[in-house]
Amino acid sequence: MVLVGAGHAHVAVLRSFAMLPVAGVRLTLIIREVDTPYSGMLPGFVAGHYGFDDIHIDTGPLTRRAGGRLYQDEAIGLDIARRLVLCCDRPPVPYDLLSLDIGSRPNTSAIVGADSYAIPVKPIDGFLTRFEALRARVLTGASRHVLLVGGGAGGVELLLSVERRLRRDAGDRDLRFTLVSGGNDILPSFPAAFRTRFRAVFAARGIEIRSGAHVLAVDEGGVTLTDQKRIEADEVLWTTEAAPSRWLAETGLALDSGGFLRVDAGLHAIGHPEILAAGDMVSFDPGTIPRSGVYAVRAGPVLAANIRARLSGRQPRRYRPQRDALYLVSTGDTHAIGTRNGITFEGDWVWRLKDRIDRRFMARFNHLPPMPGDTDDMRCGGCGAKVGALVLSQALATLPRVARADVLVGFDAPDDAAVLDTGGPDLSVQTVDYFRSPIDDPYRFGMIAANHSLGDLYAMGAEPRTALAIVTLPHGPEDKLASDLAAMMQGANEILADAGCALVGGHTGEGAELALGFALTGRVGRRSFYRKSGMCPGDALILTKPIGTGTLLAADMRGQARARWVQAAIRHMTHSNRAAAEALVGFTVHAVTDVTGFGLLGHLLEMIKASGVGACIELDRIPILDGARETIARGIVSSMQSQNERSIGAVANLAQVRLLPLFPLLLDPQTAGGLLIALPLDEAGQYVVALHHAGYAHAAIIGAVTEGNSLTITPGT
Repeated sequence: MVLVGAGHAHVAVLRSFAMLPVAGVRLTLIIREVDTPYSGMLPGFVAGHYGFDDIHIDTGPLTRRAGGRLYQDEAIGLDIARRLVLCCDRPPVPYDLLSLDIGSRPNTSAIVGADSYAIPVKPIDGFLTRFEALRARVLTGASRHVLLVGGGAGGVELLLSVERRLRRDAGDRDLRFTLVSGGNDILPSFPAAFRTRFRAVFAARGIEIRSGAHVLAVDEGGVTLTDQKRIEADEVLWTTEAAPSRWLAETGLALDSGGFLRVDAGLHAIGHPEILAAGDMVSFDPGTIPRSGVYAVRAGPVLAANIRARLSGRQPRRYRPQRDALYLVSTGDTHAIGTRNGITFEGDWVWRLKDRIDRRFMARFNHLPPMPGDTDDMRCGGCGAKVGALVLSQALATLPRVARADVLVGFDAPDDAAVLDTGGPDLSVQTVDYFRSPIDDPYRFGMIAANHSLGDLYAMGAEPRTALAIVTLPHGPEDKLASDLAAMMQGANEILADAGCALVGGHTGEGAELALGFALTGRVGRRSFYRKSGMCPGDALILTKPIGTGTLLAADMRGQARARWVQAAIRHMTHSNRAAAEALVGFTVHAVTDVTGFGLLGHLLEMIKASGVGACIELDRIPILDGARETIARGIVSSMQSQNERSIGAVANLAQVRLLPLFPLLLDPQTAGGLLIALPLDEAGQYVVALHHAGYAHAAIIGAVTEGNSLTITPGT
């Protein structure tokens, strides 16, 4: 079961599956933005009454609670014959049953200049970014006149919220606001008393209404109307009727004259019962319904029921839109006007009613009961699934060594990879890594696993050459296994190919969980490979990527991490260390390692021991992933955390620093973490600048190498 989009109807489907899963069904959500906005609270956010998280549904925990997989990507088409969803940045996603709730786009293409100069309200995430830029221009005095096109409820409520926010923020600055409505009046589908009350609000605030003429063109200085009159304006907001996504026209599905997807009374695409849809994108064949969030919300339970009906072979339910919905429209302040069944009412109490209804709606999706089995005993994937350093050292302590003259780096002097002398001008470098998936997306997991494995070669200064894959697939239907394996290996091969590393073979087996690893070979010049040893007092310590993947992945597994935190962590885990290693050319490199399962502290202590020196690091200089502070503060740590904690005896001031709130992050196991580098202090600043230019925006000097043989940690300034 694949859901594309997370509109108001689809979040109801996700909640339905969260509360009552269906055995044998794998659910996948494909969504462009993981925080899905509730349109009913957008004006309140613009007016300053709500924060970002108040008006957004976090699809990560919701999807996780539903037992689903979340793919952050944009759908750009369908291959109906092969039942595939085509995506912008990933392989096609196969489906047996498909549901669409992708909303609509701004209908600006028919208006000259609107695409270039108007700010559309949809998609909402784009609008929020552009509104902040508009607000900045108003506060600096660059813009004074804001014009909004669209006289429906959405436009009226938005302009009143914009007016209230900008007048409050700008103080006494002379501002002007205008609403342009193509109809003869604003709010044409509402009762006369409702329209009258809003006209009075507009008049009281000095907001001009221009009705009876449509916008013909938009330019940098304002708009031209169909009656040839021109209105000068600094900013143009666009809330007219939206249009469907363009790619729907290429699917072969039945569309209405406006390009919207036709659905029957059960919300099935006409002629394709395996495809369901709801929201702004559909044309309801039994009868026209408004493109309003009110109707999308009501369609959600019916859509969920009919998905279940398709999965179980039952008869679908009929969606019966309400005849007269309750509308509560705010006036930008804590006041609102409402109407239902021809009755109009207003007051501060109406706003409080709207606020209570909206917050209760959001709580249904952002405050679900705890996940079953949500305990500290849940075992992590990724590098959080490694065996701890103490267990490794104890197990390998008595293992007999086979001495070979051609093994230059091996068990006797362990490092990130083994180095072999093959007799040629270069040395051969070998490494292996393997772990079970920490995420529910096989394509991204393939990228992460390959990137993580390559990190050992880059830490040695080696050029990757070949890779052998080690794959474990959980038992399942053959077509699903083939699909997951293909997606996973495509992701991995993209990373390997970018590194110039040839995938030359491998081994695939069956097991309890999806897992992937690689045995890699590389080459390096005889005098140019890096070691963990070699740090010198006075060196600067540089970390190329932020830490925090272990706690974030552990929180995600429990459904307690915001999706935007997890997706940002995934982007860092798929960011290669190659450019950071290449940027070292020309610098005096004394020591390098990659930060992985033993955490920043564990890997730094390895370097200290191997080099026979000490070090000092400052906590507030260490780059940290968004959300990691919050999850650590809640006590959410990787299942490998306790093993890492048992290996930190060389910290000189351990008793003091372990009480610091951020100290646990030093022990956090990293999957596909960054490089930790020691080089002379007078070269460190230049190298950090090079890292920033190479795309490592968080790279930083985190400390220095000192005399002695212990590590000191300070909070910083």
